[in-house]
Amino acid sequence: MYGNNALNVYKNNSVNYASKEQLLLMLVDGAVKFAKMAKQALEDKNVIESHKNLVKVQDIFTELMISLDKNAGDWANQIYKVYDFIKTRLFEINLKKDAEMLEELMPVIEDVRDIWHEAYEISRKSR
Repeated sequence: MYGNNALNVYKNNSVNYASKEQLLLMLVDGAVKFAKMAKQALEDKNVIESHKNLVKVQDIFTELMISLDKNAGDWANQIYKVYDFIKTRLFEINLKKDAEMLEELMPVIEDVRDIWHEAYEISRKSR
């Protein structure tokens, strides 16, 4: 019981005291994690778990879309289109309950995560 409470306090503090860059990294890491969980649930024919995790990934990409500064130039418009593509595919995957479609989408989700981690490292080194 104490261990779970301590973990929850740690998680809350991690989010509450994280920079906006760190929060973004937490989101993209979460997208990959929940997408993998959804894929496993689809393979296991667990409709409820797959739905729950696919919706979490969609919600993460919705948040990324909302928080994107569209005045940041052409790259912002391009990444917005990538986010929108991912969300649309996730919706289709959820309707069809198709693990193979999610397998095809996973590299795109992982690329988004990797790009943001690289950008964070580059920005840290240039400070």
